[in-house]
Amino acid sequence: VQLQASGGGLVQAGGSLRLSCACSRRICSNNGMGWFRQAPGKEREFVAGINWSGASTTYLDSVKGRFTISRDRAAGTVYLQMSSLKVEDTAVYYCAASRTAYSPTDDSQYSSWGQGTQVTVSS
Repeated sequence: VQLQASGGGLVQAGGSLRLSCACSRRICSNNGMGWFRQAPGKEREFVAGINWSGASTTYLDSVKGRFTISRDRAAGTVYLQMSSLKVEDTAVYYCAASRTAYSPTDDSQYSSWGQGTQVTVSS
């Protein structure tokens, strides 16, 4: 397995979760990384991205100020800290490695995907 996402679970609205994505150095060291999510009946959407160095991040408008993406290149891990969670954040969350050093919002630009982790936010 090249990418392994973990950290999902059930949380009440207003709560927090931290997702982790373990990624092999061969794939992720010099690549941009992204988190995507897919809710039932909806298309997969970009949530957050981080470039190869960690110096640049991008967020879906609805999660700005609530979610923070970060990475530990030495450890080969990418994180998504989610706070002030809302019911509408409920989805399966996927981490992915970009084809380049950057983290575009278009999922077709990502070549490797983790298996997904379920996040459920209850009211």
